[in-house]
Amino acid sequence: MIGTAKRSSAETRIGVDRFGSTGSTVYLLRGSDGLSNAGRYQFAAQMIANAGYSVLLPRYFEATGDSRARYGDIRSKYVIWLRTLEAILAEPPRGTEPDRVAVVGFSLGGALALSLASRSPRIRAVVDFFGFEPEGLAAGRRLPPTLILHGDADRVVPVANARAIERVIKSQGGTVESRIYPGEGHGLSLASLPDAIRRAQGFLRQHL
Repeated sequence: MIGTAKRSSAETRIGVDRFGSTGSTVYLLRGSDGLSNAGRYQFAAQMIANAGYSVLLPRYFEATGDSRARYGDIRSKYVIWLRTLEAILAEPPRGTEPDRVAVVGFSLGGALALSLASRSPRIRAVVDFFGFEPEGLAAGRRLPPTLILHGDADRVVPVANARAIERVIKSQGGTVESRIYPGEGHGLSLASLPDAIRRAQGFLRQHL
């Protein structure tokens, strides 16, 4: 990890961990487990950075004073987190390419990645790991090339969400790739995760 910065979001200063120093920028968005599973997200960020990207891992839950998301609060706090991430996106760090941007998100972070991409023309690619379909997705701008990775036995975010996101992107005339893993639940197991990571890395190489 290169270091941690603080970036303004409305009246709140949000921590952003940075991995890698130069190159195209990848924003990695945590799931609802947030800071309670920080090591896993830092590992994922470092893997992406090792492929030659500057990876930013925002602690966006800090905008609402949380370390993780409670399911009952997601709807009421979603817009705050989204605006926080938009503010972070508007302040690209030095040494990065501000117009070569991708967003990778896990679960809640996957939904936020899609929402961001539907509002920002700077985002060139999205990788959605088992995210839910956010409200208003079809009403936003056409999504950039998107990779969806989801398990068909996911009981937390049912795979119907992946199919719905796929339909929205196709209806917009956009590019979408999906890999649905048979028998996999929420989070993917060690049997499927290496393939998902390989696909995500290849997708980023193709579109950044």
